[in-house]
Amino acid sequence: MRYFKNIGLVILLLIMPVEVFSQLRPLDDMLTDYQYPYEVHFIHLKTQNNDLKMAYMDVKPKIPNGKTIMLLHGKNFNGAYWEQTAKDLSAKGFRVIIPDQIGFGKSSKPQHYQFSFAQLAANTKAILDEVAVNKTIVLGHSMGGMLATRFTLMYPETVEKLILENPIGLEDYKALAKYQTIDDAYKSELKNTYESYKNYQLKFYYDNQWKPEYDKWLNLLAGWTISKDYPQVAWNAALTSDIIFNQPVVYEFKNIKTPTLLIIGTRDRTAIGKDRAPKEVQPLMGQYQELGKKTQREIAGSKLVELENVGHLPHIEVYPKFFDALYDFIK
Repeated sequence: MRYFKNIGLVILLLIMPVEVFSQLRPLDDMLTDYQYPYEVHFIHLKTQNNDLKMAYMDVKPKIPNGKTIMLLHGKNFNGAYWEQTAKDLSAKGFRVIIPDQIGFGKSSKPQHYQFSFAQLAANTKAILDEVAVNKTIVLGHSMGGMLATRFTLMYPETVEKLILENPIGLEDYKALAKYQTIDDAYKSELKNTYESYKNYQLKFYYDNQWKPEYDKWLNLLAGWTISKDYPQVAWNAALTSDIIFNQPVVYEFKNIKTPTLLIIGTRDRTAIGKDRAPKEVQPLMGQYQELGKKTQREIAGSKLVELENVGHLPHIEVYPKFFDALYDFIK
């Protein structure tokens, strides 16, 4: 059985373009041989009859300003893509906490786990308790924006300020698109390749304008797809896709009392389940130039910074503009 699985991997590598093959290498489920930009620590979680490891980076400034900021990654990423953000925040005196959520990056990929944003928030709070941080600014990107919202609603006394960078969940996907079972989502995840990930990112993240600096984040995802551990990674990806679809936060933005900043790339059209929505509904989904304004109206006193002609990843695509907006809000 293993022999035939390996044949598929060999065929994939043989048909892959030479320039891709030279960059791509198999990555195990915990990214054990991938170097993160800062030292990685772990907490051990005994949860849902699982013994899990949750990874995080704790970047301490040379000259502290007394403030901490926690950076929450999106679904197709891990904490490593906050490298430049953490470097510059640390230089400004901030302590920077960067978790890898369970199911992502260097954290455990459980087989039997009831994922929920509330559970992920509780796991994240355990990291803050471990490092004795009682008050923090929270920045969440993409899926991390949904988690940051849930975290803020669960632990309002802990969150000094909230920043949502192109968060998904600004609309209720299950009200717009057909449900996909976890089993079907898993089958879909197993089909992912370097090319499928790149095509998706070109469409939603970078408007068909690829730059060499994007490769490192793409290769982190694609490296999993050529690893023997990919089925476990794909299973966790399917489980987290399910909570994005079924656990909307859009109806609770009105309950946020924390000072909030929305950083919105207006070219973004990301919408979970768009391909399963009626044809006439699909063009109406993921309209971030409208969703950002709508969400600002829902969160009392919130501030909106719109980045024109920018996609789903402002802190990668137009980093200086992103950081200026962020730092102006938290300094």
